[in-house]
Amino acid sequence: MPEQAPVEKLPAGHAPELLAEVAALPALPGVYRYFDANDGVLYVGKARNLKKRVSNYFQKNHGGTRIGHMVTKIVRMETTVVRSEAEALLLENNLIKTLNPKYNILFRDDKSYPYLKLTGARAPEEGAAPTGAVFPRIAYYRGAVEKKHRYFGPYPSAWAVKDTILLLQKVFRLRTCEDTVFNNRTRPCLLYQIKRCSAPCVGHVSPEQYALDTANAERFLQGQAQDILTELEKKMLAHADKLEFEQAAELRNQMSALSKVLHQQSMEIGGDKDVDILAVKVQGGKACVNLAMVRGGRHLGDRAYFPSHVENATDVAALDAEIDADAKQAEAAQAEAGGEGVVAVPPPAPAGKSLEALVLEAFIAQHYIDVPVPPTLVCSEPVDKELMEALTAQTGTKVTAIHQPREQRRIWLEMAQKNAGLQLARLLAEQGSQQARTRALAEALDLPLDNLDTLRIECFDISHTAGESTQASCVVFQEHKMVNSEYRRYNIEGITPGDDYAAMRQVLTRRYTRLAEAARNGEAKLPDLVLVDGGKGQVSMAREVFEELGLDLGLIAGVEKGEGRKVGLEELVFADGREKVYLGRDSAALMLIAQIRDEAHRFAITGMRAKRAKVRVGGSKLEDIAGIGPKRRASLLQRFGGIRGIASASAEDIATVDGISKDLAEEIYRALH
Repeated sequence: MPEQAPVEKLPAGHAPELLAEVAALPALPGVYRYFDANDGVLYVGKARNLKKRVSNYFQKNHGGTRIGHMVTKIVRMETTVVRSEAEALLLENNLIKTLNPKYNILFRDDKSYPYLKLTGARAPEEGAAPTGAVFPRIAYYRGAVEKKHRYFGPYPSAWAVKDTILLLQKVFRLRTCEDTVFNNRTRPCLLYQIKRCSAPCVGHVSPEQYALDTANAERFLQGQAQDILTELEKKMLAHADKLEFEQAAELRNQMSALSKVLHQQSMEIGGDKDVDILAVKVQGGKACVNLAMVRGGRHLGDRAYFPSHVENATDVAALDAEIDADAKQAEAAQAEAGGEGVVAVPPPAPAGKSLEALVLEAFIAQHYIDVPVPPTLVCSEPVDKELMEALTAQTGTKVTAIHQPREQRRIWLEMAQKNAGLQLARLLAEQGSQQARTRALAEALDLPLDNLDTLRIECFDISHTAGESTQASCVVFQEHKMVNSEYRRYNIEGITPGDDYAAMRQVLTRRYTRLAEAARNGEAKLPDLVLVDGGKGQVSMAREVFEELGLDLGLIAGVEKGEGRKVGLEELVFADGREKVYLGRDSAALMLIAQIRDEAHRFAITGMRAKRAKVRVGGSKLEDIAGIGPKRRASLLQRFGGIRGIASASAEDIATVDGISKDLAEEIYRALH
């Protein structure tokens, strides 16, 4: 009988099915996921050799380390085999951002990057009046890109985009107005008067000249400012030789504006056009990655990122690096032995990567999944070559990471490092004060102190204008910060306008009816404190709702205005009969209560104002009417000047618009009234 391969021995303590699955893994590159008993994701990792990597977790005794704690929680796993390490890297970091595992360094950035948008242009029709489609427009843009337009960026902030647009207006005088405004102009606007626009809307510039200005603006954004200056100088001299002094003066003014812009740049470009500068700082169990962007030779500013799960991920990432190093040494030893069966002794394993390097590599891998990668990354820590090779394979262009740069790049990196330190110090100071506030409130109200990170507070507020457009807000405080993703707004209907008590009853009933049932089944957790913005009346209404739902009345507290409604004199009113509590004007607990209450008020009033405006001006009713598409909507708005104008028009007036039948006009009139 043929000799069978020996079966690897895996330790007891896990389900036999899991251990058998580990032993049967292939020796191929791939991605693996560990899950706990609640089906929560513990860790996502990639491997050159799935069998060796995953087996190592279960074969070794990791003791009381974080790895040991994680391994004891594993009840099942999933693996995906891929063709290459580049594919594994991409899949791994997509899964990390999607699944939010507890033992991976995770970077979250809920905001999309802003871009500068240059709209596409088409050739002008002979004899036709100028339209917006002929003269491209520059604009601030955030969202999915379209092929028919050109986009420059990404930029680190909205301010950077708007500053760039201002520069382009000063130098090249490109328009920023919407097409609907452009197509209806009969005289130049103020921007023309202050020399920020060439007024193509009224024919003050030819399509050919405007196209040239647009092309130069693109070249400026691509870092070719000096070439533009040289060409403008040649054209200016040529006009002067022909005694065309007006044209020469225009070019001289444009050159002067461009030179002034270049002189005002706070940094030398140093020959680089597109570069990202990455600096990492780790302190107090927290980390900060500061990303500075250079685009088209201009330093556009920076943005700070703060990863989560840094401490949990340290030991696990170190183990993965150790396994990879052992595998590489074994391969090198086998190659050195010449494949003749001679076992070479591998050199000692190199020291593990620093935490800063691990954080930086995690950022690079996750950040550039959705964001274009510039050809050069200037980094404060050395970056693994395999990661850069994977990025190169992913993007199709050569990406280089430079550590210990010189000259201008060194200045950029030093600034990024300084900013990373400042941002991290600010975060630690804020978190320290927030943690102190959380503890002070928990102590004052006898809330659980064993794990303040999980302390959850929900706060409700009602907002309306004389009973119109009533909305309730619910904001959430957890992990020492406001959790914006869990905010909710509730449209209040079916009550007497202005009845805040009925509104509070409705929102609490809607919020906690299902949650109470889920909590009794162990499927959800109730908040540790429910705040309502109001005194005895609001608290009494909350008590009635909680009694009907069978919930603990000790969870409810009302924030009652103090004497004269002065800030700092608020008192807490409780639903379970306890005496009022005055925390004190300088109390850290009162500061936290005020912060949460004010956030609930802000969230409620902004929602109410948006709803009120929508009701008063017709809002999206026009789009909701069957038969009203973008073209008919644009025609209506152009004819009547806006929703208010349409609403004040009669059905007969509406029917005079091209494409609007009499029946449709009557339907529009009914919808807006």
